[in-house]
Amino acid sequence: MKAAFLRLVGMIALSALSTTAVAAEPSAGDTAWMLTATALVLFMTIPGLSLFYAGLVRSRNVLSILMQCFAITCMASLVWVIFGYSVALNPAVPEAGKWLGSLDKVFLQGVNAASLHGSIPETVWIMFQMTFAIITPALIVGGFAERMKFSAMMLFSFLWLIVVYLPSCYWVWGGGWLMQKGLIDFAGGTVVHINAGVAALVTALYLGKRKGFPSVAMPPHNLTMTVTGAGMLWVGWFGFNAGSATAAGSAAGMAMLATHVSAAAGALAWMSIEWIRYGKPSVLGIVTGMVAGLGTITPASGSVGPMGALIIGLSAGVVCYFSTQFIKRTLNIDDSLDVFPVHGVGGMLGTLLVGVFAYTLGGSGTLQPGETAGQAILHQLGVQFTGVVVHIVWAAVMSYILLKVVDMLVGVRVSGEEETEGLDYTLHGEVGYHDL
Repeated sequence: MKAAFLRLVGMIALSALSTTAVAAEPSAGDTAWMLTATALVLFMTIPGLSLFYAGLVRSRNVLSILMQCFAITCMASLVWVIFGYSVALNPAVPEAGKWLGSLDKVFLQGVNAASLHGSIPETVWIMFQMTFAIITPALIVGGFAERMKFSAMMLFSFLWLIVVYLPSCYWVWGGGWLMQKGLIDFAGGTVVHINAGVAALVTALYLGKRKGFPSVAMPPHNLTMTVTGAGMLWVGWFGFNAGSATAAGSAAGMAMLATHVSAAAGALAWMSIEWIRYGKPSVLGIVTGMVAGLGTITPASGSVGPMGALIIGLSAGVVCYFSTQFIKRTLNIDDSLDVFPVHGVGGMLGTLLVGVFAYTLGGSGTLQPGETAGQAILHQLGVQFTGVVVHIVWAAVMSYILLKVVDMLVGVRVSGEEETEGLDYTLHGEVGYHDL
């Protein structure tokens, strides 16, 4: 009798364990959405950003830009798998500290098909975050387009990803000190856009201007290509922002709506300013304003409502437009494809404005007991400002140091003759257009 009773207890225990295992299965809906979002974010870099940038440069450098984006995609993917994920987003060791994650998951050890991150497979989470590590150094390419050696670009991007991006990612999303402080950065205003924008500005200053800048006109060689890439960026950005909700729910839906509203508002604001000032609305202006709206809403997309997104988008179009004019025409800095004024300034603006609109106009910010909206806004603005300043200083100082190291090792700038002939032929032995 006693043996039968023990067998019964054992069967009940096994049944409970079996039920627990079933309950630990990933959500099919969330997984499907995150697989889609991951593909969308990768789509942003290749082909989206690649075509957007390639159309903006001169015809003799079109392949060099495509090559740089493609090569960074491959390099960043391997860095992320080998040790990047473990250092930046290892969820198993929250006690690792405020500054950097552990090496417990180097080469993704311990990760298998059954590993979970919340309601999705950990493999999907790893792949989703990998796409962020890919696009961030790829954005910097626009700051030094048409004048950096390919070897220097690869070495700088490799070191920058390790030294700048991975620690920043841990601080903001991996449980580090800025996350503990309460910084709101839903999808990368600081980690992606400020870091990339500041690095692009520092690189542009370090390399110096392209030959002939600013007296020689350097218009985009193929705006059709640029608009095609811009459209891909717009669509891909839904995965970037709405995917950061990591679930197929209301948060993802609001982030997608906010993203679209801000992009449309930024595009129309930039276009309108040019129309008023020059009498004609430009294609380049409307697509650049769209990218400004997207970059600026990125940190706020999970925390603001549609009206907050509208104001952020309009602000992005205006502020980023005049920032571009100031950088190129007043300071004469040759940030080739306007990475700093669009992504850097947009990231700063969005990171600050989320401190306001998270608590107004339908934002999702939660007030503490006895706290007023005004008090919450002032406190959050202080946290957001800290995040902005830290990332400006971190990206600027470390990018400059890395450039000095790379310059000593391989040299950073092509020769004057190579720049004149074009990087497509001189660095890659190919040309994008044989009839030229």
